[in-house]
Amino acid sequence: MFLPKYPDNPTPQPTHTHAPTDPAPVRRPAFPSVSIDQKTVAAVLVGGVVLTALLAAVAVTAISVAVAAVVLRSLLREHHRR
Repeated sequence: MFLPKYPDNPTPQPTHTHAPTDPAPVRRPAFPSVSIDQKTVAAVLVGGVVLTALLAAVAVTAISVAVAAVVLRSLLREHHRR
């Protein structure tokens, strides 16, 4: 039932026996080449490091605020029960 049904006499795939007469033409890229200065690379790297550090600081701050909120909530809940 789930087995594939194959044709009785499969046709062979055509084979190409001729070689191309002309090589493909070399195309130039459509965009102009841009020269990048070392100062630009350094500025991009420094910017990336600073942004990554800021993102990590925001993540650590958010986690610490969440933990403090859970602790304070549990302390206040115990205080109101007494």
